Amino acid sequence: MLLKLFLLAVFGIAMAHFEGVVVVYLRKALGMSDSDGNKESVGKIPKRFLYIEMTREAATIIMLLVIAYLVGSTWIERGVFFLWTFAFWDLFYYLSLYILIKWPPTLGTIDVLFLIPVPWIAPVWFPIGVSSLTIITIAILYLVKVM
Repeated sequence: MLLKLFLLAVFGIAMAHFEGVVVVYLRKALGMSDSDGNKESVGKIPKRFLYIEMTREAATIIMLLVIAYLVGSTWIERGVFFLWTFAFWDLFYYLSLYILIKWPPTLGTIDVLFLIPVPWIAPVWFPIGVSSLTIITIAILYLVKVM
């Protein structure tokens, strides 16, 4: 189980960086500066590109669900693996963006977390906090189970 958690974390981190790079290219292609906030930028993006972005978001969730399904043997295990991988993906997505373009400038920066089904808007500290708590909780539960 420890090896599975480790590999799922690596998968989430790699996927996060990949998505961070895609977002950097998307911002450049749409003429956004590195410092532009996502909340303000969503209004400037043509509807066609917003729909395309929504399909990328859906594909991300599908990939996380599929890897959790393939690795887990019970529905509870699959749920835990999905949350674990999602949390690593979410944390390292923001880290990748920060390393690549120094965004977000602060944890209080407002971001558009998802566009599906409607835009979810919150300060960056919120998804980072939720993802961190998810990882800590799953790690503690794993340690309790092992001992």
